[in-house]
Amino acid sequence: MKFSIPITAVAADIDELGHVSNLVYLRWVLDVAMAHSRARGMDFADYEALGMVFVVRRHEIDYVQPVLLGQALVASTWVDDWKAAWCIRKTELTRDGVVVMRAATHWVMMSLASNRPQRIPDQLRVKFAS
Repeated sequence: MKFSIPITAVAADIDELGHVSNLVYLRWVLDVAMAHSRARGMDFADYEALGMVFVVRRHEIDYVQPVLLGQALVASTWVDDWKAAWCIRKTELTRDGVVVMRAATHWVMMSLASNRPQRIPDQLRVKFAS
């Protein structure tokens, strides 16, 4: 199920070319992922209590249209695919219903004790499926 938050491009987001910087798009991908996790009742303290946390293995970003200062966007994210110890989270940024950026992020569940991949608990899969 998709989770969405509003975003507006501010002056600090704009690069020398006059549009949103590539680094800002990446920040927005992470911001909406973290907001989704918190909305499902999982902040860092909750992951810490489980003894595990998601970490990024890979980002793939397609920049479809530039975003300019002051433009209002909707950032939407959802978990698209689950494996034993990792998942793929998709993210889209839209402006007036038109996609301006698409991303796929590979998240790996890591044990805080061993710093090694660990099976994603079913309780987390259920939280993000609803």
